[in-house]
Amino acid sequence: MDTREYDSMINGSFDRGQEVIGLPSEMGFFQHLILKESSKDAEAGGSGEMLIPFAFEETLCRDVGAGLVPPCLHLWSHSGGVALGLRDSKLPYAAQAMAMLEQQGIRTAVRHSGGAAVPLDNGIVNVSLVLPKGRGKLDFHDDFKLLASLITEAVAISHPQAAAQIEAGEIVGSYCPGDFDLAIGGRKFCGIAQRRQNNAYFVHAFVVVSGSGLERGELIRDFYEQASGGDSALSYPRVRPETIAGLGELGGPNATEVFAEGIKQALARRGVMLKSSDMLQQETGYVLDYEDPRVLDAARVLHERYSQG
Repeated sequence: MDTREYDSMINGSFDRGQEVIGLPSEMGFFQHLILKESSKDAEAGGSGEMLIPFAFEETLCRDVGAGLVPPCLHLWSHSGGVALGLRDSKLPYAAQAMAMLEQQGIRTAVRHSGGAAVPLDNGIVNVSLVLPKGRGKLDFHDDFKLLASLITEAVAISHPQAAAQIEAGEIVGSYCPGDFDLAIGGRKFCGIAQRRQNNAYFVHAFVVVSGSGLERGELIRDFYEQASGGDSALSYPRVRPETIAGLGELGGPNATEVFAEGIKQALARRGVMLKSSDMLQQETGYVLDYEDPRVLDAARVLHERYSQG
């Protein structure tokens, strides 16, 4: 199938014609994935501070808005944690529930992009498109559709039959439910959120690739039960773990490397050339990594701003 067919699976098709809608012909590419064969990747994947990947994207987004670097793709994973939404942090026993997760070796943080609690581990690939704001750009749904179709195309690179079954729409009972949940057979494997700045923004997806969706759902369900103190009058997602699955459980790719390669090939098929961080440094002198002082400072600011709930 071609890209038009993939798009038609995601809440209606784009009238693309000969253009690549929403994506430039060249994009910077940054990767911080935890790959089994590389201890360096595990270190880069954020085995420590949970907010570093978010702070990296906040900094990268400012630089894209300032024209210091072209629009970018960022792929990353984390060795193990739970990222909460701001509303989650306001639940009456959220601090205690977070402390219990930390005692189990599961890092926690409150993220600044939209949504509710999601797990992060090396079987979940986070996909972010960091783009400059265009004049008159108002409808964020277009960006959600763009990323949803790109993820569908990425799955289709290795597993076209699974891609043909992907549907978009809120999965009731999933964690971090939203209008652009991506699911196969009613089981969610992906959610999409967005963060906007003055001159740029990023649209972000977490994609459950390998491992058990049920176990991840149980983790988030238990957090909410503890954080709410069992108060059924409070507003928070009522998670049913059976609504979550990994792509590998749904007939799709079962390895981080396979899905990540699918994303890169899907962009190439759309006519987008990715320039690695090393290539950007050689061509423009632009450098940004997790250890950059600006990223560390952004992580500190995010922690101070959002950790209090």
